[in-house]
Amino acid sequence: LQWLRNPGPQHEKRTLFGDMVCFLFITPLATISGWLCLRGAVDHLHFSSRLEAVGLIALTVALFTIYLFWTLVSFRYHCRLYNEWRRTNQRVILLIPKSANIPSNQQSLLGMQSLKRNLKETIV
Repeated sequence: LQWLRNPGPQHEKRTLFGDMVCFLFITPLATISGWLCLRGAVDHLHFSSRLEAVGLIALTVALFTIYLFWTLVSFRYHCRLYNEWRRTNQRVILLIPKSANIPSNQQSLLGMQSLKRNLKETIV
């Protein structure tokens, strides 16, 4: 979620949103189309020619191969973008422990700075 809130390149976010919408539409369509092709292949094997059944089975295999290829390529692309973002967008705060050497007014300033820190930052 932090990646989506980051004011970085909007192109990557639009691509992710577009791929998610396509995935939500294509998955049911591919499933129904594959089921209908296999159903037609079974009917053609029982009542008609084997050539049409083999053609429908080949169509189903091609459909699912293209669907799986697109899904894997899209998933790999977005994982690569996310890993690159994680590598380049790390926010780290170094907390300095209170010691006797720091005057009390500087300790209070350090305490106020730690209260103002952003929730997205990592404490080390």
